[in-house]
Amino acid sequence: MMQVLLTLGSRKSPLAMAQAQMTRDLIGAELGLSAPDIPQLLPIRTFTTSGDQLQDHSLVDAGGKGLFTKELESALADGDIDLAVHSMKDVPTKLPKGLVLAGMLPREDPREALIAGEVRSLADLPKNPVIGTASVRRQAQVLRLRPDAKIILLRGNVGTRLRRLAEGKFDASFLAYAGLKRLGLVEAASAVLEPDMMLPSPAQGAIGLQIRDGDDKTLKLFQGICCESTAIELAAERAFLRVLDGSCRTPIAALARFDGQTLSFVGEVYVPDGSQVWQESVTVTPASLDIAAKVGREAGKKIAQEAGDRIRFETQ
Repeated sequence: MMQVLLTLGSRKSPLAMAQAQMTRDLIGAELGLSAPDIPQLLPIRTFTTSGDQLQDHSLVDAGGKGLFTKELESALADGDIDLAVHSMKDVPTKLPKGLVLAGMLPREDPREALIAGEVRSLADLPKNPVIGTASVRRQAQVLRLRPDAKIILLRGNVGTRLRRLAEGKFDASFLAYAGLKRLGLVEAASAVLEPDMMLPSPAQGAIGLQIRDGDDKTLKLFQGICCESTAIELAAERAFLRVLDGSCRTPIAALARFDGQTLSFVGEVYVPDGSQVWQESVTVTPASLDIAAKVGREAGKKIAQEAGDRIRFETQ
């Protein structure tokens, strides 16, 4: 019987499993494993998280960030898995003691996808459009562009959201384009929105790999597949997020892009109805993890000073 090299942990959703399987295949290729042996040597254990069970309430009401990660993190801390595979936009900026984010996979396209059938832009939606979303960020951004929109709670995995839209319950919704690409569903996107139209969630499109602090044996097995550029981008975005709001009650958007030398960062914070927005843009050369974190942190502090009590802060 083959000896397991490491056990990966993932949520059960189709997107989470696609990401876990992609991670496993990359590790297998890095280690030179034959494809038929990979499932046995690198098994994936699946979990239903608190966030997956919650379908009829917003994440804000249920406790915010961490609902999609805590079961995996508990299993990791207990030694039931060796590596947790996360969508990074679900990961709180403060990690449980004893666990670390040890690397990021190369980032997928971070842009937003409009899901609206044959309609190609928000402007072309009918008067008083019904928009389905559970994201306070998307709500604020939509209302800023279309103040006549009616926002209705829409939760569930990608398939559930696409099905409910096809049933005519909403005029439009939004999904991360990265998720559609990973699921082979790019044709579901009515349009891909540029960041100057709708800035994405911090860390959108990124997959993070979490292990127990000090587990060098596991780290050595996958460190070759990690992407430094993605880590630098997320250092800026997550530092911005942490300064402003550790939960998910404040509408926050951020995107950093690193080309190997120059880091370009844009961060935005909204009031929930989209009537006000604060933005900071920074470009620095050269950039590193520490410099990126400083960029995000200082941008967040500047917005916090400007906005004052006009936005709700619940920092960790």
